[in-house]
Amino acid sequence: MYRFRIYPNKAQKELFARTFGCVRFVYNRMLAEKKEYYEKTGKTLQVTPAKYKPEFPWLKEVDSLALCNAQLHLQTAYKNFFRDASVGFPRFKSKKNPVKSYTTNCVNGNISLQNGKLKLPKAGLVRIKQHRTINESGQLKGATISQEADGRYYVSLLYCCEEPIPKNQTVKTVLGLDFSMKELYVDSNGYHADYPRFFRKAQKKLAREQRRLSHCEKGSSRYKKQQKKSGKDPYSYRTSAKRFSA
Repeated sequence: MYRFRIYPNKAQKELFARTFGCVRFVYNRMLAEKKEYYEKTGKTLQVTPAKYKPEFPWLKEVDSLALCNAQLHLQTAYKNFFRDASVGFPRFKSKKNPVKSYTTNCVNGNISLQNGKLKLPKAGLVRIKQHRTINESGQLKGATISQEADGRYYVSLLYCCEEPIPKNQTVKTVLGLDFSMKELYVDSNGYHADYPRFFRKAQKKLAREQRRLSHCEKGSSRYKKQQKKSGKDPYSYRTSAKRFSA
């Protein structure tokens, strides 16, 4: 996933606003009908955005794949609810939400990067600030266009990268490890690995520094230096924390 800031012109901003609204409208319309149908029959209603286009022709003005993704998002929300009711029933999308977004899919090159610009369905070429390079081996799958609360626009590009299958390698050495209660582990060659014991080592060091402090003259510069080493500095972090928390 790569996220970049985009700079749409006035016409593109208007298109994005219409798309945000159409996606929200289709999502809420399908949710209302599915909810009503389920309450009456106890069954799940199968509905698609294409059903609403004859009645609402302005839905044809925006990217159809964005409307299809609204349907997929609603289906996912329903599946999550019936699998685990604690996630809550799908909610209607509010027009007052300061963050708006829609997702579209890459089909036949309808989304692509071209010399500092991003080609998007219906919107055409949009200026983009590509601050990092993209793995060329990845395949572009889709894009999510969003508008943040501060009015800035961003795009999240989803790439699919297939990792190469490692070749079979000949095993030259086999080593067995066995957990030990007294030690960290014992290997098949007889090596015993002990625990680092950082805390005990630190305790011994602290006791040594405190003994040195007891032999220093109180109030001297040497005494103050040794205070820091021994953890008895009145202005150390630990002591200060106790004072402020009291």
